Amino acid sequence: MNNLKIVRKADFRHLTQKDVADFLGVDRTTYGKYETGDSEPTFDTICKLADFFNVSVEYLMGRSSTSSLSSSFPEPKIAENVVTFPIIGEIAAGYDHIASEDWSGDTIDIPEHALRGRPKSDFFVLTVHGDSMYPDFREGDKVLILKTPTLQRSGEIGVVAYDDDQATLKKIEYTPGEEWMRFVPINPMYPARTIEGADLERCHVLGVPWLLIRNFVKK
Repeated sequence: MNNLKIVRKADFRHLTQKDVADFLGVDRTTYGKYETGDSEPTFDTICKLADFFNVSVEYLMGRSSTSSLSSSFPEPKIAENVVTFPIIGEIAAGYDHIASEDWSGDTIDIPEHALRGRPKSDFFVLTVHGDSMYPDFREGDKVLILKTPTLQRSGEIGVVAYDDDQATLKKIEYTPGEEWMRFVPINPMYPARTIEGADLERCHVLGVPWLLIRNFVKK
């Protein structure tokens, strides 16, 4: 599994070995051996990992490289089954942005397999506004958000509502049992913000990023 650690480290979800191990249903030590090459996962597990990281099985196993070119390329796999989502509004990568659903009629098609068996009702799609989460999230990116009221760990990226009518996309830091939450940008040009006291009662998690869609074609 030559490239397994590379794709985990490059993933915008900032996944730990335990996160991936939990997805596979194995303990962290077992998964760690997959990354070091001390243990070889089954082919079914390799396929699950490739789907989880949205890379090919060949690349994950080190049989191909994104830095090398070939005179012949395999045919792309076309997703026949898609789920259409309305793009219901914007999510601020900065602060002081009113949270509102303002559907202009724009939609986006997501391959059904990307939902990994979850129903469409578990998700919503927003457009990123601002650059405080650059380079992981950029102005105009579309993000498929998994609805959840909680985070798995401190430091996870989440969509959070605060001050009753504001919402932001940030790394969220906290200490279980303590009455504070910190919003941390990835872009070092922006400051972190700590929510505590009475303001914390008006703060709640809306979801976590599940899939990032970026258009590289400039119109």
